[in-house]
Amino acid sequence: MLRITLPLVRPFHTTRGVDVERRLCVVRVVSSEGEGWGECAALNEPGYTSEWADGAASVIEATLAPALLRGGSAADPLNPMASAALALAVLDADLRATGVSLASHLGATASRVPSGIALGLDAGLDDVGSAVEAGYHRVKLKIAPGHDVDFVRSVRAAWPDLALQVDANGAYSPADADHLAALDDLDLLLIEQPLATDDLDGHAALAARLRTPVCLDESITSAAAADEALRRRACSVICIKAGRLGGLDEAVAVHDRCLAAAVPVWCGGMLESGLGRAANLALAALPGFTLPGDLSASSRWFAADLTEPLTLDADGYLAVPSGPGIGVSPRADALARFTESRVTVRP
Repeated sequence: MLRITLPLVRPFHTTRGVDVERRLCVVRVVSSEGEGWGECAALNEPGYTSEWADGAASVIEATLAPALLRGGSAADPLNPMASAALALAVLDADLRATGVSLASHLGATASRVPSGIALGLDAGLDDVGSAVEAGYHRVKLKIAPGHDVDFVRSVRAAWPDLALQVDANGAYSPADADHLAALDDLDLLLIEQPLATDDLDGHAALAARLRTPVCLDESITSAAAADEALRRRACSVICIKAGRLGGLDEAVAVHDRCLAAAVPVWCGGMLESGLGRAANLALAALPGFTLPGDLSASSRWFAADLTEPLTLDADGYLAVPSGPGIGVSPRADALARFTESRVTVRP
């Protein structure tokens, strides 16, 4: 297991401040038949979730990896992102050994997926323009009270045909329904997580009030949670993040439920390196992912990635890796440059 720090090419604003680097917990699993890699989606500090990169590394070292080596389960509902990283590394090793790509294993039907970019509360029209010029198919704007309708209206006026959505990260209350309804005239793909994570009733009432589709992100912690949200009509779109769901198995389960119910889904991002981004691309190639996700080029966040950089093609798409396993591997020079520490857990 490696603790890695990648410098960011631009600051990332969090609930606790501003990050200028991305700390990563990366898992390497070695078996008699080969090796596999997994990346933990947890951010630098707890806040967005209760997990964080260094904490996840400690959990994997002290609990999850030893349990796996004893023949037990490495799944831990209290640490889904740590569990997902270890499970991905194990799966990657198995798939590499058999020559099967992750995309094929999951049931992917696309060889490339449309790109999408998320812009923070500090973004302006110039940032949107740069994203459009770079070829991104979809732009997501962060919104919060005091920075919402007027700014989104200015973006829509400048780019009438841009695929545009907004993300509130739970910043509003049910009392803001009339204010948020002003977004209905701006032809948005969706509004993501407008209310608190546990407020399904509030989301249902808001979804009934708005014409703009309501999407849930942080509220979707399992396939059962997705079922409940849809049953209560709290959303009509779902964002799938494999790390938050505890791994790809649960992510595919949510996808399958939504596909059967004709509910569109898209793949969320967590500032992943090329390792985690490659896994997201395989997931986003499943047939139910009909909306562009948070799938950007490596250069969006990193001047130097752990893997060979993932880039947009001339049409603004990202290729789904087709090689065995996740289809990419960390470069030896990048590991040597960015690894801060490593721990080996043995049987």
